[in-house]
Amino acid sequence: MHPMEMSGNGRDAIVLIGAGIVGVCAAWHLLRRGENVTLIDRDEPGLGCSFGNAGALSCGSVAPLAMPGVMRDALTMLLDPSAPLRIPLRYLPKAAPWLRQFVRASHPDDVRRISQALSGLLANSIEKHVEILGDVGVPGVVHRTGQLYLYPDEKWLRKDAMSWQLRKDHGLRIERLGREGILALEPDVGPDYAIGMFTPDQGMSVNPHRQVTAIASDFARRGGEIVRDRVTTIEVEGHRVKAVCGENAVYACDHAVICAGAWSTQLLTDLGYALPLESQRGYHVTIPSPGITVKRPVVAADRKVFLTPMEGGLRAAGTVEFGGLMRDPNRRRAHYLVRDMSRVFPRVQIPADWSFWMGHRPCFPDSLPVMGPSRHRGLWFNFGHGHLGLTMSAVSGDILARAIRGEPSNIDLAPFSFERFDRH
Repeated sequence: MHPMEMSGNGRDAIVLIGAGIVGVCAAWHLLRRGENVTLIDRDEPGLGCSFGNAGALSCGSVAPLAMPGVMRDALTMLLDPSAPLRIPLRYLPKAAPWLRQFVRASHPDDVRRISQALSGLLANSIEKHVEILGDVGVPGVVHRTGQLYLYPDEKWLRKDAMSWQLRKDHGLRIERLGREGILALEPDVGPDYAIGMFTPDQGMSVNPHRQVTAIASDFARRGGEIVRDRVTTIEVEGHRVKAVCGENAVYACDHAVICAGAWSTQLLTDLGYALPLESQRGYHVTIPSPGITVKRPVVAADRKVFLTPMEGGLRAAGTVEFGGLMRDPNRRRAHYLVRDMSRVFPRVQIPADWSFWMGHRPCFPDSLPVMGPSRHRGLWFNFGHGHLGLTMSAVSGDILARAIRGEPSNIDLAPFSFERFDRH
């Protein structure tokens, strides 16, 4: 099969692999700059984590997952099957190399460095989403309602002291609340929570799937091409990208951008890249008619669960489960989310026939994505956004489009280089 013909308009042909929110935003930004862009995914746009995430737009989440003391907390959680972190014993040998790098990233100096890099990707992220959604004609999806983090007592709050200090250091407005202040914002919060940390400048997407499909539809309407195909290999000639090969066709290109989330590294092994990407499997349960009114994302900080009011109902999302891309979902993990929802909101009405969703968050040990150029000319990376893919996507897409076009950027891409893991 011969590669598809390049367009005759003199523009470079750019193929993006992965039609989640990260890939769609990057494709949209490139198209708006006049590029010839094809977006390829095995599914329709937005059916992975872009469909099932917590909907939180967390512009202040500058604290990486690996914090000082993380190993102590992780060992405690491993003994508790209902803990927010779960690593099946059979998967532990495979996860061990990733976990070792994760622990190394928790050194205080590394945490501050990572926090600085995250801040560059998160700053103005909500404004960027609002700008894009205004352009595509769906301005009501993003709500800047703030987020409310709940703690049972001072002991639990002290565990997150460094995280809150990092947020404050990077300019996030934070208001500490007592029980009365919590109830003024969210009257249905149960008695287990006495301390609230309110971040008024953060927000949410009330329908992340509608958000990504609206951007994808605008991309197609403006002349971008969306193709359903499963990409199998990246074809290179010498040290330059030549084509993206799918099961149905071969797509000649000048640039290929990998935005395939947790599946991204599968496309890179044959090219000699060794990147420690792991799927942190996340779950959600959405209750269509919860019988209560919740106005903003409410985070049970002791359980690491987000409770977000969405167009489809009240969503409980969270947990970190290791297990790779092939292991079946575990309904018990979703059951814990239902239990947590009832603990935070005792008056919530949960039907007996609730269902759940599981998806794959693409995570690197240092909580930073891989973004920018590769060793191969014309091959670009934009994946591994972890728990912040929705929040980062509008900014990372703009940054990547600028890099591909050689435009100046106000962010240093060095902290996001693949070379921090793979030095040849």
